[in-house]
Amino acid sequence: MNNLSSFTTLDSNPLSKPRSFGPYLHGPIHLQRPRNVVVCSVKPSVATPSPLSVSGSPNQGLSRIESLTQVSGVLGCQWGDEGKGKLVDILAEHFDIVARCQGGANAGHTIYNAEGKKFALHLVPSGILNEETLCVIGNGVVVHLPGLFKEIDGLESNGVSCKGRILVSDRAHLLFDFHQVVDGLRESELAKSFIGTTKRGIGPCYSNKVIRNGIRVSDLRHMDTFPQKLDLILSDAAARFRGFDYGPHVLKEEVEKYKRFAERLEPFIADTVLVVNEAISEKKKILVEGGQATMLDIDFGTYPFVTSSSPSAGGICTGLGIAPRVLGDLVGVVKAYTTRVGSGPFPTEILGSGGDLLRFAGQEFGTTTGRPRRCGWLDIAALRYCCQINGFSSLNLTKLDVLSDLPEIQLGVAYKKTDGTLIRSFPADLRDLEQLKVEYEVLPGWKSDISSVRNYSDLPTAARQYVERIEELVGVPIHYIGVGPGRDALIYK
Repeated sequence: MNNLSSFTTLDSNPLSKPRSFGPYLHGPIHLQRPRNVVVCSVKPSVATPSPLSVSGSPNQGLSRIESLTQVSGVLGCQWGDEGKGKLVDILAEHFDIVARCQGGANAGHTIYNAEGKKFALHLVPSGILNEETLCVIGNGVVVHLPGLFKEIDGLESNGVSCKGRILVSDRAHLLFDFHQVVDGLRESELAKSFIGTTKRGIGPCYSNKVIRNGIRVSDLRHMDTFPQKLDLILSDAAARFRGFDYGPHVLKEEVEKYKRFAERLEPFIADTVLVVNEAISEKKKILVEGGQATMLDIDFGTYPFVTSSSPSAGGICTGLGIAPRVLGDLVGVVKAYTTRVGSGPFPTEILGSGGDLLRFAGQEFGTTTGRPRRCGWLDIAALRYCCQINGFSSLNLTKLDVLSDLPEIQLGVAYKKTDGTLIRSFPADLRDLEQLKVEYEVLPGWKSDISSVRNYSDLPTAARQYVERIEELVGVPIHYIGVGPGRDALIYK
């Protein structure tokens, strides 16, 4: 282990005087190391060029974007909340279609328009602020119509036209209010082993889809059979959960409500499989926006503390009905540190007041629920695993500015068993995840405000060293670096 005496360690020596911590927090910084820590090395303070490193400027932005393939995707690399919406919003201007392929209103994407006005989106794809972009909600998405109409009304009231610009797949499944009730009842049932869902009904809706008694958007066109289908789901829920209130009056009210919804939704309904594939044949450009992230994937995430869909690359094909061979560039979005919401393992989590400081500095509160996010160091072992699954062509490193006032920054570079044996991949077993030790590298901080930097070469040496060390460890180039929430706060590398 390298000598750490020349560095100020975050768990023993807080800064001697108050210092601003990013754009949101002022005060002394004292971040504790996570539990199960092995600090393995300190990198030299002078950055050495990575073979993947490219000196960049805003002028490179257009060429970076225009070089993306006809069908490209933006996916999350952690447990969600990485800032995917901002990149999609920026890229959308150069694509004809922006499409959501999975998830539901549990995916909250915060974006800003040219005037700096904030929009919190949940179902509507983040390309909606670009007037020429068609937004597609694919068959893999579960759609809560009251929420969708609320979003559309909010956009329209703020001058964003949605007419003729949003298509909803006729194969997408409908998420009802009672799904949200069931979600809450199921979480209460689980007691101490609760999943920590958003309680937006996502899991119960996908459950109905998988057991084949779900209701799809196309069913709204057949109000003669709609009541029977709805009664079947409601009766099942009432039989399963003692606290679920159901009677003939409930069914009647729901049917009447959805008759009105069906009429309003009709102009939006389309065979999006046909629309998207015809667009591909016509050489139009399509950008896929993922919800959540790979570490929440139903197969590859920290099961059972995961979402109910596939937010990794495979979900693009099944969620939109396009062939794998048409997929091209996939951009993985990763924070400069790590966060997760709800329950589940988090190897690099910073516990105590240190995690609180990072949370407030990065404003880490859920777009959908407002819940405080758990915070920790960047987990390279998990990121490498995500890159392996998805085959990312490049990465977007977000919120680098939030780390600006730290005297040192840690990277979780490897997992080891308690006996010191290296763990070669991300463990499937939760018990292994809880017991493993994280090996860290410690890098110097840059302790200066970088929020106004727009050229990569103008970043402090230590900041470039941090970026390039991530590239070196993961083996994927970082082409986009976020240094603030605004559209312009992006460095093209």
